[in-house]
Amino acid sequence: MKKVLIVSPHFPPGNAPDMQRVRMSLPYYRANGWEPVVLAVDSGWQGCAHDDELMETLPQDVRIIRTRAFSTRWTRRVGVRNIGLRAWLFFLWKGTRLLRREKFDLVFFSTTQFVLFTLGPFWKWLFRIPYILDVQDPWRTDYYERAGSRKPPGGWKYQFVRLQARIFEGWCFRRAGAIMSVSGHYIDDLRARYPRVARTPAAVIQFGASRNDISQAALRSASAGRLVRRPGEKHLVYTGASGPVMPHALLVLFAALRLYREHSPERAGRLHFHFVGTSYVLPGQGHPSVLPVAEQCGVVDLVEEIPHRIGYLNAIRLQREADALLILGSSDLAYSPSKMYQYFLTEKPILGLVFRDSVMEALLDHLSCAFVVRFREAEPKAEAYADAARAFDLILEDRLMVDLPPRNDVFFRANFLVEESTRAQCALFESALTPEQQDASRP
Repeated sequence: MKKVLIVSPHFPPGNAPDMQRVRMSLPYYRANGWEPVVLAVDSGWQGCAHDDELMETLPQDVRIIRTRAFSTRWTRRVGVRNIGLRAWLFFLWKGTRLLRREKFDLVFFSTTQFVLFTLGPFWKWLFRIPYILDVQDPWRTDYYERAGSRKPPGGWKYQFVRLQARIFEGWCFRRAGAIMSVSGHYIDDLRARYPRVARTPAAVIQFGASRNDISQAALRSASAGRLVRRPGEKHLVYTGASGPVMPHALLVLFAALRLYREHSPERAGRLHFHFVGTSYVLPGQGHPSVLPVAEQCGVVDLVEEIPHRIGYLNAIRLQREADALLILGSSDLAYSPSKMYQYFLTEKPILGLVFRDSVMEALLDHLSCAFVVRFREAEPKAEAYADAARAFDLILEDRLMVDLPPRNDVFFRANFLVEESTRAQCALFESALTPEQQDASRP
């Protein structure tokens, strides 16, 4: 069996979205011929929310090697909280020792801490071991430079990250054995910038959805607040971050809700919207990002927001309690939210507000699992408001899915269950091996 070292700095009990691919795939790598070993930062040094329940979803016989990181007590004095920067030297030291001591066939970087990608070329040069980069988000992007875009967040930190990407992105990707991504747009952008990458094996592989997570969530009682119901009320739930590229969808949603209340105040008063875990901060920290938009539109009394992250399994419980789930599109048309697949498994009605010609629009149409409200940023929204009002009526009548064709379960099972996404990952692993490694693995 071949052996892969997986670099994933965030890992349970830490609860960060960029480790979910590896966490869900761990039980299935061996069945596809690969022995996984995970290199992660110890939970005490990660600096993200903890979710002890996630430890129960990990196979007990998979090695997880933990390392330290520089403490934020010191690094925040110079404005550094990024776990990739704080842990880079520790990953270099422990990873180098591990690769020198044991035989690995491949290194797989699955993280949005892009600075750790720079270890790939170094280890490849030192040990002649190929590596794969997982592009969950673009390292280098021109999103904030586009006409009409918002001011980039982060001030000098954004400029530092942008400079870092310009210096190191090409160096890392031109030497990669293969590239994995959640979006074909990200791969196309890399190939446009670096022609050599056009010859590098690449695959679009989504995170996948875990039926095991659904089962684990159902086994345990909720540890955080459940939805408080009153007769006749309908509760719509959104779980996950609401970043700076999503206000357009929120504005459409809340403007439509305002108009709906002007026309049908009693019916609108029965709708309640819950946005949970809208930032990555710890409990008691951070500021709401959804409520200001709701207040701007005059519907803040119908909206609840919990900015801090809650447990992953607890989020699934809230999804299962909802009358309908919300999915919000991004002005980055390549955006493809991983929560979509777990939403699908809950079998709950879904209301999607998406940009036309986006990846999300195409995905929702293909899966046939949502009532879709479509709009363009620079065009009138009257049609979108009318569609949203119809969706509100259908939710109140428990008929949101009534006009949709049957869900495309066959397509979902073939492409988005974690068992299938892990099989696709392992096929890409094989393509990254050197000819000598491929010859050695043949019987």
